[in-house]
Amino acid sequence: MQASQFSAQVLDWYDKYGRKTLPWQIDKTPYKVWLSEVMLQQTQVATVIPYFERFMARFPTVTDLANAPLDEVLHLWTGLGYYARARNLHKAAQQVATLHGGKFPETFEEVAALPGVGRSTAGAILSLSLGKHFPILDGNVKRVLARCYAVSGWPGKKEVENKLWSLSEQVTPAVGVERFNQAMMDLGAMICTRSKPKCSLCPLQNGCIAATNNSWSLYPGKKPKQTLPERTGYFLLLQHEDEVLLAQRPPSGLWGGLYCFPQFADEESLRQWLGGRA
Repeated sequence: MQASQFSAQVLDWYDKYGRKTLPWQIDKTPYKVWLSEVMLQQTQVATVIPYFERFMARFPTVTDLANAPLDEVLHLWTGLGYYARARNLHKAAQQVATLHGGKFPETFEEVAALPGVGRSTAGAILSLSLGKHFPILDGNVKRVLARCYAVSGWPGKKEVENKLWSLSEQVTPAVGVERFNQAMMDLGAMICTRSKPKCSLCPLQNGCIAATNNSWSLYPGKKPKQTLPERTGYFLLLQHEDEVLLAQRPPSGLWGGLYCFPQFADEESLRQWLGGRA
């Protein structure tokens, strides 16, 4: 399918069916879009909306977020998972406050330099909030492109990712990039879903190789299976009436920065800890 035909069909579909009233789409700013994009990484829109609204109510500006204690940010994030996103969000806000005087940067290089922001997220922030011409390649876009053009292989492999980036660059139109990028994300989330895609409702169905061959399940390729590591350890449950002892974990690693029961690598470490407090 020609790039111009691809983008025209996607834009026409978006004008009719795309999402236009999400909380971060109202009075758009780079800060709002950045916050939403980080929350939407590996999390569905319906789950994100109440978290986004709580964050905006508590941190209406990036400076408010930068000045907040990390514990408060993590507390508001509770339930979204992937807590490294929250820690990077806080670090990035502090970087904006320190290096940019509290004004969210508007160049690709500066946005991409923020913790937790890669090429696709930077492109989404600048295109969706300011209409700047940058392609994106989030999970939804990867799926749409991989199926439409039958791109084999796991997108985590560099050669596959590069091929998908090349396609994204080709189909992203010079005009209407804000609508197009939102449309591609909507298309992947609403129509070209991981399982049971609604091909009959897709604007790209006539030019989509996977739809034509009924081979959508092959694209994108699956991540190679890895043997999961096994971890052993001891947790200490100390309870006094209706209180329990919790310890804050180191900022990096498993459950970084979160509170849990004190953990020990082996029984001897646990006994030493208890002996030192006898």
